[in-house]
Amino acid sequence: MGPIPLQRDIVHRPGSVVAGQGDDPRSVARTSLPGIPLAPSAGRRFVRAALAEWAALGLPGPGGFGDRLADDAVTVANELVTNAVVHAGTAVELLLRLECASGAEPAALVLEITDHHPARSVRDDPDRRPDPAEYGRGLQLVATLAESWGITYRTGLKTVWARLPADDWEDLPAVPAPAPFGKPASRVPTAGALTAAGDDDGRDTGLAGRGALSFLAEASDLLAGQLDEDLVAAIAGQLVVDRLADWCAIWLESESGGPGAAPRLAGVWHRDEAAADLLRPALEKEPFRLPDGVGPGAVPVPWPREARDGPGGADGTVLAHGITSGGRTLGAVLVGREGVAHFPGEVAALVADFVRRVGLAVGAARAYTRQATISRILQRGLLPSKVADIPGVASALVYEPGDDGVVGGDFYDLFPCPGGRWCFVLGDVQGSGPEAAVVTGLARPWLRLLSREGFGVGEVLERLNRLLLDDAMEAAEAAALMVAAAGGRQIQDGSQSRFLSLLYGDIVPLPGGGVRCTVASAGHPLPLLLRPDGSVRPAAEPQVLLGVVDDVAYESQSFDLAPGDSLLCVTDGVTERRSGRLMFDDGDGLALALSACAGLSADGIADRIRRDVHAFAEQPPDDDLALLVLQVAPPEGGQVAPPEGGQVAPPEGGQVAPPERGGENSGAG
Repeated sequence: MGPIPLQRDIVHRPGSVVAGQGDDPRSVARTSLPGIPLAPSAGRRFVRAALAEWAALGLPGPGGFGDRLADDAVTVANELVTNAVVHAGTAVELLLRLECASGAEPAALVLEITDHHPARSVRDDPDRRPDPAEYGRGLQLVATLAESWGITYRTGLKTVWARLPADDWEDLPAVPAPAPFGKPASRVPTAGALTAAGDDDGRDTGLAGRGALSFLAEASDLLAGQLDEDLVAAIAGQLVVDRLADWCAIWLESESGGPGAAPRLAGVWHRDEAAADLLRPALEKEPFRLPDGVGPGAVPVPWPREARDGPGGADGTVLAHGITSGGRTLGAVLVGREGVAHFPGEVAALVADFVRRVGLAVGAARAYTRQATISRILQRGLLPSKVADIPGVASALVYEPGDDGVVGGDFYDLFPCPGGRWCFVLGDVQGSGPEAAVVTGLARPWLRLLSREGFGVGEVLERLNRLLLDDAMEAAEAAALMVAAAGGRQIQDGSQSRFLSLLYGDIVPLPGGGVRCTVASAGHPLPLLLRPDGSVRPAAEPQVLLGVVDDVAYESQSFDLAPGDSLLCVTDGVTERRSGRLMFDDGDGLALALSACAGLSADGIADRIRRDVHAFAEQPPDDDLALLVLQVAPPEGGQVAPPEGGQVAPPEGGQVAPPERGGENSGAG
């Protein structure tokens, strides 16, 4: 691969987001680098070329640049470009800018490296730092060489900047520049310097008129739909810093600790990362909480002493805003500006509007977290803590609840019964949420009780069907009483019909090896039997759902599982997995996928089917996914092997063979 072509140009960028910038168009140079491993070396060459060209133009002075500053600039550019390429993986914009001395700030060379993946943060983990030759030496080196450095976020962009002080020049040579409308050009003041206006540091010009509305629209778009309160705080801090304030700290109240629990510091953001490292421990010493009865407005608070003693050494003003949602206080936002006596009124009002949006986002995130936590706890309580081990039979289970934050309708069980039997269950309740949890909470204990009472497979389903219908009748009578109590007015309680699809069976080991399996399917995807030669057939016949029809007789099918045979049981989250108009089981898709699993262990079959289901569509599954594999162990010292040639032929003609009729086929199971 040849060298990277450099598309270099000299540009003028007034009003930089990082530091004060002069109006000399010669003082800025930039290039674009592709996100490939050769980008750091191209960045080093560009920095040296830019410094040489500036020296030829007499910038910053007759003596040009010192060796120390040139070496530091090349090193910093190498580290930041490497960081952007490795962790963002996008094209990189490299910008160099000369800055004159201003107040307490010395003259400096500023480097800005911009990538297009702002969702990925800048990495600097010393405990997990890989080979420096490939991944760079981390931001610790940049912090050592730079007077200050920081990160600026924009929509779709992230810029890491570093300011390298220059000891041998103070200002750029004067150059005439055209002044628009006959007015002299003026320097944009730095963020940390006290200005003549006292309250306007130059950054607020873009917030006038539609600028404030655009900022709020961007903030609303970024905060909407975030389901984690810490991520909401991180986005809020990145939006505020350098646009509205020099630093920001966000405190969040504990949701479960009670009124006496101290708020926690969710994050501290500063335009200068070195100052943020000093500010965070200072704020953590005393958790911040707004006094009672202060109202919804901003509250001035003292400037932190550690911020005054930091690298900038500046004083300023701090405002505290309460984070509220639904009448509850969820935390506080502290915003600080250096070098001003107070926030401009328009900016303070904009911050207040922004914090209100933060409150709504934090409230929504907490509501989702509460619902998801309740669902996880309820789901764990409805499913068995462990499944039984069957002698001579290997089992593999995959269970993935739908990622919607509510209790799923799928459930499973595998348990021993008297008489040397083991029973297995795979069920799917119609719907999800509390109604599904109610049916699951009834069905699984009833199944265990009926199985251990010695009822056959078909009898268990018949009795469970009557129990569900009786429970549904009681629920209907309770609803009728509620309607009568409400004066005949219909009450919408969101209840659903309690339908249940179920696959239930038992296994009995045989004296000569293998097991005797008896199964029945009530409105459930049929179990599939896989032989070692790759042939697949259904092991049961379809029957009506449970909880729909009274006085129905359920039949069971019995068959033998020989060593090496495997039985696959799934829920409709597998068979009805969609990709456009297609479903995974169209054209016996599940049977074809299972036939390719001949020779695999139970765990291998379960993992292969799970991966096939996930790969069927680009989107993740939106329904619960459950599958159970039961495989009879091969003879002692034997091993299940695939057919000759290592290939597994699909069922003849692409069709699945009909189920075999065992010696038992009765309603009594």
